Amino acid sequence: MAKKGQQIAALPMRWKKDGTFQVLMVTSRETKRWVMPKGWTMDGKKPWKAAEIEALEEAGAVGYIGREVLGTYTYKKRMDDGSLLKCHVDVYPMVVEKLKSNWKERKERKRKWFSAKGAAKRVNERQLSELLRTLEKKPAKQPVIREFLKAS
Repeated sequence: MAKKGQQIAALPMRWKKDGTFQVLMVTSRETKRWVMPKGWTMDGKKPWKAAEIEALEEAGAVGYIGREVLGTYTYKKRMDDGSLLKCHVDVYPMVVEKLKSNWKERKERKRKWFSAKGAAKRVNERQLSELLRTLEKKPAKQPVIREFLKAS
């Protein structure tokens, strides 16, 4: 049986003053395609904490992270030896309070705010695209986001 990887991701989001909902995407290091800040789970860290760290390191995003998984998707990650590893990614919602101008991976990645629909069109992973499309209309009505907004 093939090995599987377990990863976590943050979905950084904001509502502009006019009520427009946006998600923050970053480019991947190698292929420069648009992705969410994500990475491997971290020993001794809760998965949402690890996702929050990835958002800070990859996108310079600071804010509140939810503890409930918003959704999941799978993709094939190209490993250093050229092999492909099927990875399962748990996505945690994050409301961004500020973006740092100086962050760890700023020289390796670009970051950009998109509408949920715009982000969905730019990602390669079908399941991730579907997850983003569920946020196109009334994202604050999503049960996980609604609970999280009440708590933050």
